[in-house]
Amino acid sequence: MSLVHDIIELINEVLQLDSSVTALDEDTALLGAIPEFDSMAVVTILTSLEEQYGIVIEDDEVDAELFETVGSLAQFVDHKVSV
Repeated sequence: MSLVHDIIELINEVLQLDSSVTALDEDTALLGAIPEFDSMAVVTILTSLEEQYGIVIEDDEVDAELFETVGSLAQFVDHKVSV
């Protein structure tokens, strides 16, 4: 499975979204576009990504651009995994 697909599954799980109602893809806007995507969701998603991919996400790496779309989040994780 692709990284984007894995991240979509993670977001659906964390936000408890009904995937049949909210179909996410790489271009789906996140921060400000999905009501359930609040500060607690951001923290939970970051923690889950760290655990799932064995990465460390520093506070200064987290900004609004990171959560602009599913794709931008996937690119960030891909970069962190390959470093």
